[in-house]
Amino acid sequence: MVLIDTHCHLYLEEFREDIRLVIEKATAAGVEQIYLPAIDSSEHQNLVDLEAAFPGKCVAMMGLHPCYVKENVEDELKLVEEWLSKRSFAAVGEIGLDFYWDRTFENQQYDAFRRQIGLALKYSLPIVIHSRNSTQECIEIVNEHIGKGLGGVFHCFGGSYEQAKQIADAGFYLGIGGVVTYKNAGLPAVLERLSLDQIVLETDAPYLTPVPFRGKRNESAYLPYVVAKLAEIYQVDREEVAARTTANARKLFKLTAS
Repeated sequence: MVLIDTHCHLYLEEFREDIRLVIEKATAAGVEQIYLPAIDSSEHQNLVDLEAAFPGKCVAMMGLHPCYVKENVEDELKLVEEWLSKRSFAAVGEIGLDFYWDRTFENQQYDAFRRQIGLALKYSLPIVIHSRNSTQECIEIVNEHIGKGLGGVFHCFGGSYEQAKQIADAGFYLGIGGVVTYKNAGLPAVLERLSLDQIVLETDAPYLTPVPFRGKRNESAYLPYVVAKLAEIYQVDREEVAARTTANARKLFKLTAS
């Protein structure tokens, strides 16, 4: 079983003491690659340092997370653009809108999202979208760019079937992780009406740990628990879930099969 974790924050403080063990456990669980979304400049160096420490295993993205769009947004976006101009990244992410915690900088979030989409188009990169309490708004922004070659994934998808269909129609994938294992999530009922060909796997570690580890630190080694739940939803074996979602991830990040 070969798996790809398309969204994981292994460069954060929660992993500093045992990162090598975390990587070893992920590899033993079949995780071939781990994609690292950026949040803001406070973690950029840790992000690229982790990629350098585990070449081919950890792969960096670059972007400004909507929760970190603050008074210094112009400085942060300038740094994102500088990083993208000087080296390659797998994607622009994670970017988008977050209306759960605070809407003080709502207008700036919209502006930052659109500008970073512009950077993705400039560098022919996919985008990784954070859309907490803002799925429909993010879909509408994506739809502004239909026909321009924009692609990507809605990370931690938790919307309705109708929204999932809009996302698929736009040529985007749904990022599915530990939430699908939660008893009251409602996500299985949405997914069973969709094709596995629209799904990529993720952990969002250290967050959103799947059952039976909920409440503990998440990590890439727990991805098989997401696979098991998807196999149950789609009534196929785990190998098929792994093969199809890994193929989707390779398409998302424009990789050729190994």
